[in-house]
Amino acid sequence: MAHIVVLGAGTGGMPAAYELREILGDGHDITVINERDYFQFVPSNPWLAVGWRKRADITFDIDRYLSRKNIKFIAGRCSRLDPDNSTLELENGQTINYDYLMVTTGPKLFFDEVPGAGPHGGHTHSVCTVDHAELLWADYQKLLDKGSGHIVVGAMPFASCFGPAYEFAFIVDSDLRKRKIRHKFKMTYVSSEPYIGHLGLAGVGDSRGMLEHELRNHHIDWIVNARTTRVEAGKLFVDELAEDKQVKKQHEIAFDLAMMLPAFKGVDAVAGVEGLCNPRGFVIVDELHRSPRWKNIYSAGVCIAIPPVDATPVPTGAPKTGYMIESMVTSAVHNIADELAGKEPHTTGTWNTICLADFGDTGAAFVALPQLPPRNVAWFKKGKWVHMAKIAFEKYFIRKMKKGSSEPFYEKSILKMMGITRI
Repeated sequence: MAHIVVLGAGTGGMPAAYELREILGDGHDITVINERDYFQFVPSNPWLAVGWRKRADITFDIDRYLSRKNIKFIAGRCSRLDPDNSTLELENGQTINYDYLMVTTGPKLFFDEVPGAGPHGGHTHSVCTVDHAELLWADYQKLLDKGSGHIVVGAMPFASCFGPAYEFAFIVDSDLRKRKIRHKFKMTYVSSEPYIGHLGLAGVGDSRGMLEHELRNHHIDWIVNARTTRVEAGKLFVDELAEDKQVKKQHEIAFDLAMMLPAFKGVDAVAGVEGLCNPRGFVIVDELHRSPRWKNIYSAGVCIAIPPVDATPVPTGAPKTGYMIESMVTSAVHNIADELAGKEPHTTGTWNTICLADFGDTGAAFVALPQLPPRNVAWFKKGKWVHMAKIAFEKYFIRKMKKGSSEPFYEKSILKMMGITRI
């Protein structure tokens, strides 16, 4: 009997635990370790930040649902990983031994990359966690009470997930219009992307033209190739770079509210292991999602090392979107199962991507097969149906995580008819 530990219980870790139990049966022990005792559906945080959701709508107790599948859960922060001895040490002093480890921690939100950034001791907000979204909602309400101001939304250097920034900008625009006070607020999108719609993916379909049109139509100004250098109370300092990486223009942007997505790095316990990660702490994996050095360590999700899609004047990373993460997880789970069965692992993920971006009362969807270019399929579409689809997906995914089914038959069947598969 083997013991498989899943480190992290987000959109990668929860499906990983359920898939492991499904494919391995009850013949092996599975333990999930997560620093929080609740699951949070991160894609809904932009809604929470404007009061369209509450914490209870998008979170749930992890242990209650994992225990139904005979999966052990430990709520605690991992302080040290010792891969040579296959052990994890928790902050409470507990030591966990494993035969196989699946690292699905997600990223460390590295606000320290830019002095003065971040919601704790800094001057910018984030929608990367439920806690951060609630802090943003509190300050957004204060701005509404004030009745006017300048709202800045965007992404810092080394950010690798730009979709939530676009979503939050358009959702705020929609919320202000619903309140009939949009005309009292100035909005500016400030991003490390080389152009609007780059998304860390060198664009998808006509994402550039479509998103530029949407920003203009919603009276949102923008600055791209933006290297945010520091933040002071109510003031963002930005170097706008040219293609040769030289400073083209310097901006001193006064704001009343700023939501700037931070740089990502690997979490400390994992990043501190020499030979496991790249210089920014992301786990190095092969095509099987296995560590080349420690063959009993697998990893999936935002925490793995993927090179940037292209060289950009301001550093940007490649995003790891939801279905892409599930593809990684399924690949890794099948390979662990093969090893336990005495077989040679061989499964690779397709890295196909489906993304729904909500704009408040409309939205944009893109499909990239695979996510990283060159692609077999790449399209980007807009419509009110995307807004409704995003709401439906929120309910569906949370229900799926509570039921313990990572890929229900009907989901798999429908996507397969569209030519979209995980492995």
